[in-house]
Amino acid sequence: MDQFTINILFVGASFALYIGIAIWARAGSTKDFYVAGGGVHPITNGMATAADWMSAASFISMAGLLAAGGYANSTYLMGWTGGYVLLAMLLAPYLRKFGKFTVPAFIGDRFYSSTARLIAVVCLITASVTYVIGQMTGAGVAFSRFLEVSNTAGIWIAALIVFLYAVFGGMKGITYTQVAQYIVLIIAYTIPAVFIAMQLTGNPIPMFGMFGTHVESGIPLLDKLDQVVTALGFNAYTGDVDNKLNMVLFTLSLMVGTAGLPHVIIRFFTVPKVADARWSAGWALVFIALLYVTAPAVGSMARLNLMTTIYPDMSEQVEDYDAAASSPILYADRPNWIRAWEHTGLITFEDKNGDDRIQLYNDTNEAFTGTATERGWEGNELSVNNDILVLANPEIANLPPWVIGLIAAGGVAAALSTAAGLLLAISSAISHDLIKNTINPRISEKGEMLAARISMGGAILLATYLGLNPPGFAAQTVALAFGIAGASLFPVLMMGIFSKRINNHGAVAGMLTGLLTTLLYIFTYLGWFFIPGTNMLANTPDNWVMGISPQSFGALGAIMNFAVAFVVSNVTAAPPQAIQDLVESVRYPKGAGSATHMSH
Repeated sequence: MDQFTINILFVGASFALYIGIAIWARAGSTKDFYVAGGGVHPITNGMATAADWMSAASFISMAGLLAAGGYANSTYLMGWTGGYVLLAMLLAPYLRKFGKFTVPAFIGDRFYSSTARLIAVVCLITASVTYVIGQMTGAGVAFSRFLEVSNTAGIWIAALIVFLYAVFGGMKGITYTQVAQYIVLIIAYTIPAVFIAMQLTGNPIPMFGMFGTHVESGIPLLDKLDQVVTALGFNAYTGDVDNKLNMVLFTLSLMVGTAGLPHVIIRFFTVPKVADARWSAGWALVFIALLYVTAPAVGSMARLNLMTTIYPDMSEQVEDYDAAASSPILYADRPNWIRAWEHTGLITFEDKNGDDRIQLYNDTNEAFTGTATERGWEGNELSVNNDILVLANPEIANLPPWVIGLIAAGGVAAALSTAAGLLLAISSAISHDLIKNTINPRISEKGEMLAARISMGGAILLATYLGLNPPGFAAQTVALAFGIAGASLFPVLMMGIFSKRINNHGAVAGMLTGLLTTLLYIFTYLGWFFIPGTNMLANTPDNWVMGISPQSFGALGAIMNFAVAFVVSNVTAAPPQAIQDLVESVRYPKGAGSATHMSH
């Protein structure tokens, strides 16, 4: 049986499972659609939350970024993990005690303002749509390779599948689908990692293997990797970063963005009690950790495998290796996995010096390019998209065809599970907070569910269109969404729970400040609404203010949000006593009622 047929069988079987679950658990009421009826077990919810959380960015792109950037890109790992702890400790139980379906509902009621609710809806949609772009990008990468179609066709196929099971199932369908997707993606991620760790280090536990000895050369794996990448003009894999400020801000931005992500927050409304919200968060952290402790090993081993595929003699122990004097493989002898990925356009080769060999090196390193030019190398000839490394890993390591089929299903599951959660957050914000609570309070339950499904369909189309021209790799696009959520929603949620003094004027001013400053900074470098060619400055470190990248600005947006909200609240009237009493009761998360509709 050929690889394509095996891929189709694995991906097709997983799709049949997801759509079957969505039909079995389809939403019959708005409570089912928004919070799965409010009776999900904490372990089940923890697993679903982990799948919701571990998107294409975590599964496909994070290890690719670690492979490309080494220690410098460990900020993704630190920021996302730390942010989840923030969410579990500081927000989830209190929001569950408050008992509203959605984030804008909490903001609207806590700050006794329909304007605050409306701005929260705008913030939520902006962050969620940006996030969905990253999922569509990742899904497109997975589909294009494993269904052997173009990247564009892959994105449209992903959009159709998400539409089918998210629109019909609502939160109830999505919850049980995400449990299945978590099981698929964690098996798909860890099995290839175990195989590759065994091949390279003899240790079946990837995270231990990464710090173990490279079998072929007899030296520590990370030392070997440093030796190989520096020989080709790249920065040392374990090297430190120059701009510590940007690194700290980026980690903070991912942390506050995680804690402000509406699609993860609404998962905590699906459990019966406040204690269950805490247990859900704990279980989710356990399930997330299984992937996150494996990702650095996957990234480092993928990078070493890629380099030694192109330069086979590098895999042995070589002192003072002179890459420019080496003979990389002939293009005609390239392995099948490179041929397969070339069809997608995500690996490209350009024979710049006409020698029919693949020169892969850092042609931006002036110290290295001089030597390379003397050897007749005209520039780096192989371009490899970061997002493919995890998906290509089993092929690079010559693993059995069924492992490749399994990781195909896992990559697709990761992208689709998060896309579904995000689309639910968008649709509930539009149908529940915008239409039912602002435009048409008399709308029937049937009309509200129709509006939710239509808005979900519209969001899928918009995200798909933007996913065809994404502003970066999947994880980079997702990092922008975290910045937007962290700058706009996280501060107002924190102040709403922990401060009685913050009033409606402060909340509105803070959210607008955080959202607008962050968007302005991002659009300056990445184009207005991410449209290519509309950026005002080139997205290079030379142009960044104080070396702060667009992905890192969310932390500063959040600080400005807190500051403006505090100042405005203290020069205007205090919130009504009833609201202050409400904040006091929410602060002690015991005895919460079930999630409810709006009180007004």
